[in-house]
Amino acid sequence: MTAAEPRSFPFSETQQLDTEPLFARLRVEEPLSRVVLPYGEPAWLATRYDDVKVVLGDPRFSRAAAIGRDEPRMRPVLPPPGNIMSMDPPDHSRLRRLATKAFTVRRVEALRPRTQEIADRLVDAMLDKGAPADLVADFALPLPITVICEMLGVPFEDRGDFRYWSEAFLSTTKYSIEEITDCVGKLRGYMAGLIAQRREQATDDLLSDLVAARDEGDKLTEDEMLSLAEGLLIAGHETTASQIPNFVHTLLTHPDQLALLRSDLTLVPKAVEELMRFVPLGNGTGIARYATEDVELGGVLVRAGEPVLPVTTSANRDAAVFEDPDSLDLTRKGATHVGFGHGPHHCLGAPLARVELQVALDTLIRRLPGFRFADPQGITWKSGVATRGPACLPLTWD
Repeated sequence: MTAAEPRSFPFSETQQLDTEPLFARLRVEEPLSRVVLPYGEPAWLATRYDDVKVVLGDPRFSRAAAIGRDEPRMRPVLPPPGNIMSMDPPDHSRLRRLATKAFTVRRVEALRPRTQEIADRLVDAMLDKGAPADLVADFALPLPITVICEMLGVPFEDRGDFRYWSEAFLSTTKYSIEEITDCVGKLRGYMAGLIAQRREQATDDLLSDLVAARDEGDKLTEDEMLSLAEGLLIAGHETTASQIPNFVHTLLTHPDQLALLRSDLTLVPKAVEELMRFVPLGNGTGIARYATEDVELGGVLVRAGEPVLPVTTSANRDAAVFEDPDSLDLTRKGATHVGFGHGPHHCLGAPLARVELQVALDTLIRRLPGFRFADPQGITWKSGVATRGPACLPLTWD
């Protein structure tokens, strides 16, 4: 391979929650490298923390410039029209303001007691049924699904359908393009039906707020409203539902850190931040940003019109920023991780995810003393979708 030839990405088939070993060498020797993903045009891959933050936060790198381009991506389908992730300010800021009110730290903290009620009810059911329990099906999925359903006003009993549609939406290889297209259409039709109901009779939920902003304030288009509602439903449960079992698996495979947390539950908020840094949720590439002018980055001149993929997973292991970055340290101090992104597209639901993850860890440690793997051979892992993690994680407890 010559320097001009792009590497195929992903570089290797990483197992379970392992990070790509080549990232460490690239951060030192080739912080900006040429890659080609399964779909789309070739791109630059940014692996250093500082460079990743520039790509995510500098207005010279644009998401809107991807429209009309065959952007580099892991999934076969392009983002739907009106998608907030395909916008730059001021359009992005306009849509984000409409949803941010529901996800402020103050509003989300007010949801903590209800989140705790849901978590306790789920653990009650696990205890009543007895060990072993599947952490994914019995706890990690229903907790964030219940919370986001109540916030949006989506019927919880429909979770089987929208869970399937969400998985197809995030598919890399699990579903065909035809299946993905069909599921995306069904999800859009489902959300359109709920929106029509809110137009007939408003209720106290986020969907009604979006309808009011569309119909009374003319602050967003119909496509924007549908895309925003779909995105909130998918992102509002998928990442947390994956990270809860990811965090538990990581703690059980780092028994010294789990013992530390069990001895001092006041460490839970710090533990969540360190686990967000340490645990790879996906392949880590994020979404491509296009340079709007020539920019020097990582010692390389990125030309106007070229896409750059920021690798948050690699940035979170940068030894120039984090001491002993490949070790899990629940008492870590210092730099902020980019597990929730950075800049204008910083995860809208980060405050909610933090509360749900904190409640989940605290509740599991308090109420399932000595929880451990029931059968390490019985753990199955997701494949063919953008998020990584156990599909089934059997636990037992004392």
